[in-house]
Amino acid sequence: MAKKGNRVQVILECTEHKNSGLAGTSRYISNKNKKNTPERLELKKYNPIMRKVTVHKEIK
Repeated sequence: MAKKGNRVQVILECTEHKNSGLAGTSRYISNKNKKNTPERLELKKYNPIMRKVTVHKEIK
């Protein structure tokens, strides 16, 4: 049976790490309400590879 409601699971990926060319990726899984935030989510999260807080954007 499918879940009811507007909450969906999204994957957040580090933008700075992607552009730097370093090996590996920093990704987090989060939830968002599709109805309240239809645009892509953007949060500051800790990147353990770069050892600093960076901007993580929602990927498809």
